[in-house]
Amino acid sequence: MHSPAIPLYSTSIFPPKLHIFTPSRRLFSRTVLLQQRMASFSRIGVSSEVGGVRSSSGGDDGVGTLMEFVGKRGVDVGDELVVLFHHIQYACKRIAALVASPFNSTLGKHSGLGGGGGAGGSDRDAPKPLDIVSNEIILSSLRNSGKVAVMASEEDDFPVWISDDGPFVVVTDPLDGSRNIDASIPTGTIFGIYNRLVELDHLPKEEKTMLNSLQSGLKLVAAVYVLYSSATILCTSFGSGTHAFTLDHSTGDFILTHPNIKIPPRGQIYSVNDARYFDWPQGLRQYIDTVRQGKGKYPKKYSARYICSLVADFHRTLMYGGVAMNPRSHLRLVYEANPLSFLVEQAGGRGSDGKIRILSIQPVKLHQRLPLFLGSPEDIEELESYGDVQQKVNPGYEV
Repeated sequence: MHSPAIPLYSTSIFPPKLHIFTPSRRLFSRTVLLQQRMASFSRIGVSSEVGGVRSSSGGDDGVGTLMEFVGKRGVDVGDELVVLFHHIQYACKRIAALVASPFNSTLGKHSGLGGGGGAGGSDRDAPKPLDIVSNEIILSSLRNSGKVAVMASEEDDFPVWISDDGPFVVVTDPLDGSRNIDASIPTGTIFGIYNRLVELDHLPKEEKTMLNSLQSGLKLVAAVYVLYSSATILCTSFGSGTHAFTLDHSTGDFILTHPNIKIPPRGQIYSVNDARYFDWPQGLRQYIDTVRQGKGKYPKKYSARYICSLVADFHRTLMYGGVAMNPRSHLRLVYEANPLSFLVEQAGGRGSDGKIRILSIQPVKLHQRLPLFLGSPEDIEELESYGDVQQKVNPGYEV
């Protein structure tokens, strides 16, 4: 099912008359003072080794942007990938604005969308209006880049052939966690980027489109997730470390704030929906019981933190260590598991299905699902040692 285009700024969604708040003179002066303090803070330079290149966030204006990072004075990923990233960041800024809009809750009512099974999923996983709009934003940006041959999206049943001479293949989950938007819970976007398989160019379009989309995660050129939360954070890797950039709304730039992220070897947090405890296999229950009592290899009690938004739970795990998991065959290998496993490995962590390395699994179906365990290397190793951690029972959850 190819998602229909939706007008992004229709007058029915954005009412023409708005009540404008006029700040007082006192509030205005305090705002100016705060901006001046933030400007002085941004001039503090931070240097770090990034991918073998000495990078500094203290340039002429005291900051380092995403586009500077990927360019010739940074890691120099090549002109074609620089162009693609320019369009990816633009798409994500649009999605960030849409997610934060006070009018997004009315989008479904005005668009007439919101039903259908979508991409081989249940009604629970059916595309929501914001999913479809985000999908259209990304498809438009990838087309405009002129650098993408194929786009495969979680929201579409089949991949889309975009250009015969595009050097890249992009797989994406346009808006992960969209079921949580009405509660203002963090959401995210995930990308995986591959080289186009030129050896398949002679094949019929439908066949080469699918085969390009089913590449092994070991062939990833780059991966990205974007977190839409209290800050908008773009985290990426090109195979030489994992780096995060925070959107500066005053300039529209993604600023390097977390160079060379290193996940702690072990954390003290597990992230899983443990309301499903009694559906878990014995090994997983035993692991969770052990670590939360402080009786595992790490002699401290673990805490549970669970948002039910994959990008948000993964981002926290990347920052603090521990393990984020969904033990049943629910998450998609192509759109979610492979890109996030690439990112966590580049930060020194591990991605597993509970038995083997995620990136070693060859996709055989576009919307193939599997259990997913992401996190600190010592935590994943300990979890796998319990053997039976993949949930087989799936009673059909409604929430």
